[in-house]
Amino acid sequence: MKARALLVVAALMAAAPGAAQTGATRQQSETAVFAGGCFWGVDAVFRHVRGVTTVVSGYAGGGGATARYDLVSTSTTGHAESVEVTFDPARISYEELLRVFFTVAHDPTERDRQGPDVGSQYRSVVFFRTPEQHAAAVAMIAALERETAYPRPIVTEVVPLARFYPAEAYHQDYLAHHLTSPYIVYNDLPKLNRLQERFPKLYQP
Repeated sequence: MKARALLVVAALMAAAPGAAQTGATRQQSETAVFAGGCFWGVDAVFRHVRGVTTVVSGYAGGGGATARYDLVSTSTTGHAESVEVTFDPARISYEELLRVFFTVAHDPTERDRQGPDVGSQYRSVVFFRTPEQHAAAVAMIAALERETAYPRPIVTEVVPLARFYPAEAYHQDYLAHHLTSPYIVYNDLPKLNRLQERFPKLYQP
């Protein structure tokens, strides 16, 4: 009888709203990987987007042996400085993240560079994890070109993600720790201003 009672209690706990919500939350978490120039600014933008839970700066496009800042900076590793964005699709869609990436986080018409940073590690890339992400990225680029959102063609690559490698600790949340750095003030803080102006409903302090 005692064992049967314990089984009943366990079943009730599994069916409780709190337990079900925890399971749903785990299932709802998704990730996206974007590259758009120096990862400091892209990282900062997505940290201020509602529905985003975690942002990690890192490298994608190359192998694990070369996923180091000193090597990636040589433009010979195949890596692009990237960010991995974990988000809750119940609060924000992948398409909305794409819109922020293309219109706020970087200039998708610059090839192998962003602003003062030049090299293949600064190229514009959507690294897709699923067929759905691939289709959404291709559709977003087509829509932006129909809208003539930019005076030049979009050169963003849309490629499958093999693996994402987190960058060194000192690169994480870099903007928040270097608010007075001239590079941050000139190149990255304006991106946060644009995010708040263009997407006020998505912006979070």
